[in-house]
Amino acid sequence: MTEPAHLAAVRTSYDTVAADYVRLVVPPEGMDPVSRAMLAAFAELVRESGCGEVADLGCGPGRVTAYLDGLGLSAFGVDVSGEMVALARRAYPELRFLHGSMAALDLPDGALGGILAWYSVHHTPAEQLPHLFAEFHRVLAPAGHLLLGGHAGEAQLLRPTQAYGHPVSYASHLIPAGQLVDLLERAGFTVTSRLEQPHPQKEARSYVCLLARA
Repeated sequence: MTEPAHLAAVRTSYDTVAADYVRLVVPPEGMDPVSRAMLAAFAELVRESGCGEVADLGCGPGRVTAYLDGLGLSAFGVDVSGEMVALARRAYPELRFLHGSMAALDLPDGALGGILAWYSVHHTPAEQLPHLFAEFHRVLAPAGHLLLGGHAGEAQLLRPTQAYGHPVSYASHLIPAGQLVDLLERAGFTVTSRLEQPHPQKEARSYVCLLARA
C-alpha cells in the first residue's frame, strides 16, 4: 500500500530532526503545571478503570511514555519515525516502542485502557481526522480514556520550512477546539473535560487538552 504523502512527510521530517528535537523540546517534568495536571488526571482515570495498557501515539523519543510509566501506567509508544523509535528504545530499554502509524494500529478491537495523543494529531489533514478518531475508538476498551493535547485555532494550514534547526516538509493542520470536540463525539467519544490555553504570541491560536471516554 502506498504511504499517504502527509505521513511520508511527517516520517521523513522527524527522522531528520530527531536528535535535536530531544535537545530542544522541554521534557515532561519541565512542562507547565496545567499540562502536567492533565497528564496526572488522565493517569488516575486509566488506573481506576483497570481497562488495560496505554498507547502513547506519536510518542517521539519516548519521554512522555516514560512519564506515564512513572505515573503508574503500563504504557508503550508508537511513532511513524524510525529514528524517534530508535532514540526511545535506547533511552528507555525497559519500555516497548513500536514503529507504525497511529492511523492504522496493529492492535485488536478494545485492546487499550487509554490513548495519549500529545501534540501529534495536528499533522493529520482535517478531512482525515474522522478516520483517525474512529481508529482511536476502535482500539479503546469500553470506558477507556483518551487524552488529546495539541494545537488549535482558526482553520489554517501551516507549512514550516525549518524546525529544530533542520529543513522539514510536514504541515500542521489547525482547526478550532470546538471542531475537535465535535469530531471526537461523532467518532463515538464522550468529551468529559476541555481545557484551552491562549497562545502567548498568536491570538488566533491556542493549546488544547481534551479528555474523552470511549
